[in-house]
Amino acid sequence: MSEPQRKKGLFSRLFGSNPSEPAQEVGDRPLADDKQGDDRLVGDTAAAGESATAEKGVVPEVSEAPVALAEPDAPAPEAGVPAATRVPRAEAPAPEVQPPVKEVKTSWLSRLKSGLTKTSSKLSSGITGLFTKRKLDAETLDDFEDLLIQADLGVETATRIIGTLSSGRFDKGISPDDIRRVLADEVERVLEPVARPLVIDPGHKPHVILMVGVNGTGKTTTIGKLAQRFLREGRTVMLAAGDTFRAAAIDQLKVWGERSGTRVVSRAVGADAAGLAFDALKEAQAGRYDVLLIDTAGRLENKAALMEELEKVVRVLRKVDPAAPHDVLLVLDATTGQSALKQVEVFRQRAGVTGLVLTKLDGTARGGIIVAIADKFKLPVHAIGVGEGIDDMQPFEAAAFARAIADLQ
Repeated sequence: MSEPQRKKGLFSRLFGSNPSEPAQEVGDRPLADDKQGDDRLVGDTAAAGESATAEKGVVPEVSEAPVALAEPDAPAPEAGVPAATRVPRAEAPAPEVQPPVKEVKTSWLSRLKSGLTKTSSKLSSGITGLFTKRKLDAETLDDFEDLLIQADLGVETATRIIGTLSSGRFDKGISPDDIRRVLADEVERVLEPVARPLVIDPGHKPHVILMVGVNGTGKTTTIGKLAQRFLREGRTVMLAAGDTFRAAAIDQLKVWGERSGTRVVSRAVGADAAGLAFDALKEAQAGRYDVLLIDTAGRLENKAALMEELEKVVRVLRKVDPAAPHDVLLVLDATTGQSALKQVEVFRQRAGVTGLVLTKLDGTARGGIIVAIADKFKLPVHAIGVGEGIDDMQPFEAAAFARAIADLQ
């Protein structure tokens, strides 16, 4: 074989092309659809040639050219790509490390202020409009008294605030901030005696808490939140689904029980509520539970038959434990305004209410109703709610509430 033919055969076996054809520039080749295609621009041609010769059963001759050694830090060459012709791969930039996001927990005071925004905004804007660049005269005081009554603070409380303002300040200039401070002081004075935490007596096994109120006040949800609080305190808790008129109430209480791993005593819809309460108390005594929370059906204060049924529940509980229920909590919806006063009066007479829980303060501009109730009935206010979250119900604090409703920092 002549020298030119030998070279031509060798070139064909190695590259699979005719040396007489013009060489194709690397830059003319289309790039493969690959993010790392840069380091295959030269090597792909050789790989294609090797594949073609392998199919024909021809083994390519080994090149005598020296092989370049890869740098120590360079990545290993890919299969089928000569190291001498491999284009170095650019290193990907290190991902930017984001600092951990810190969970910001809103304080109870902030949630309280936010929940009372409707009430405080109405009072604050009214105070600003009445007392900016204006002397404290009879007309201004009359307008301010109307504003306080509209916020449901009660006639007695409004009268005392007006008396405090008029004493020694009549016909003098006074700023809106001064008015807010007087308002906060008076509200705190009324609420301080009734702001009492709900105390669980360890001498009772269980401490029985009966929850009462009209439809829609949030009794069942309040039970769930109280149960969570007691569990956090390390107490054992049992729930009784005593609202046997509504399947939804039974299911809702079961959901609360599943969330917290709490035992829930329930019966079929329409079962006798007093009988369920009796069974639940017996079971709680046998299990030495710390707290038994009993739900009841919502009932209007003017429905005599339903109120008699509630009295029956109380009587049946006392057959098991003469001191039970140890607390009867009336759950009040703040949005009902003056109607809440009538509810307290009737439920106190028929069920022996011992304390109050006020809910939905975030949904009304008449949050001052708690002041009117406290001023008239002097019943303990154990907790208030300003939202649906588990932490949106907290023990009642007079000073915090007074500052929030007066829109003071």
